[in-house]
Amino acid sequence: MASLPASSLLPSSSSSRRTIIQAAIHVPKLPNLRISVPGLPKTSTNSIKLIEQLSLNEPINVIPSESLFTSTAHLHAILQAVADRVEMHNNIGQQRDNWNSLLLNSINAITLTASALAAGASAAGAVGAPLLALKLSSALLFSAATGMLVMMNKIQPSQLAEEQRNAARLFKQLQNQIQSLIMVGAPTQTDVDSTMARVLALDKAYPLPLLGVMLEKFPKTFKPASWWPNSSNYKAKTKNERAHFDGKQHERFNGWSHQLEAEMREVVEIIKTKDAEEYVRLGNLALKINKTLAISGPLLTGIAALSSAIVGDWSVVAAVAGSLAAAVNSFEHGGQIGMVFEMYRNSAGFFGLLEESINGTLEEADWDKRENGQVFETKVALKLGRSLSQLRQLASKSAAARQEGISIDEFASKLF
Repeated sequence: MASLPASSLLPSSSSSRRTIIQAAIHVPKLPNLRISVPGLPKTSTNSIKLIEQLSLNEPINVIPSESLFTSTAHLHAILQAVADRVEMHNNIGQQRDNWNSLLLNSINAITLTASALAAGASAAGAVGAPLLALKLSSALLFSAATGMLVMMNKIQPSQLAEEQRNAARLFKQLQNQIQSLIMVGAPTQTDVDSTMARVLALDKAYPLPLLGVMLEKFPKTFKPASWWPNSSNYKAKTKNERAHFDGKQHERFNGWSHQLEAEMREVVEIIKTKDAEEYVRLGNLALKINKTLAISGPLLTGIAALSSAIVGDWSVVAAVAGSLAAAVNSFEHGGQIGMVFEMYRNSAGFFGLLEESINGTLEEADWDKRENGQVFETKVALKLGRSLSQLRQLASKSAAARQEGISIDEFASKLF
């Protein structure tokens, strides 16, 4: 076999260089990257001022204004105070609920014990010192029960506990609203002032102390609760201004339309004539029942105390009166009639606030200055426990009933 030249056994220099270069610079293919750029915000007054500063080579102030820092600091201080109030009202509410159960059990135990002693004095036929001991013990126990019952009926612990529960819930709502304002908004001094006003209004509506500022437990007339400041920010427009504005707004703007306005007016009318009136009626009924029971209990224990002290066969009267007093006391405080009265008072206040909120929004003639109509409609529907379609059907039914000159037989709220 012919031998090949030595040069043919070695790779050529160009081939070797190509192989080495390929091995050295081999890079994997990079993936395609898609970079999304967020849309630029609409040009605002601040943006225009920033462009003017750039064009004039003026120094740019990128530090937030001092008023913004001050408003945020004020809101943080208010937020801490509100959180503390939530905790205080929760604790005091539990304490006053304990008062109700402890006083109820103690007074009933004293009353029934005194009744048993009075019955024993009548049945045993004892004379002399044994009879005097039974009568004296029974009279003292009935007297103690009368004093304790007068105090309990005066402060109504179950109603006090319900007040604190409502206050804790409302302060919790305010706490969440302040947190949202700090997180997503640029708070102003107006926000600080309105928040302070709401805190003070809640403090006045649901006071913590008992002496001096306790709410009247037996008012002459039933009045719904009011825990919000006066809505002096709403300024009613004249009829001419409203007519002129409405004539220009034929289409939906900022979520509002004439149809939505009419719907909200019908909802307000139903709330005022059905829900609010019903809770005022129930509140007056609960108030009358509570007044009657609050007088009857101490009156019966007082009669029992006098009957036990009288010499003669009055022990039977004392035993019967004491037993009736225990039954009345159990119905009043075990059934928590004071709490029911406060629940009706708070519910009537809720409808009053909702009515005022809707009317205040509708009084603003400029739709652009209102809250978005669709969002506002959703809030109203949720507060009434209805869907949007149910709320619209309710408004349509009310409008049809009004045209026929009859009242609608349905309440606005399905929540309570």
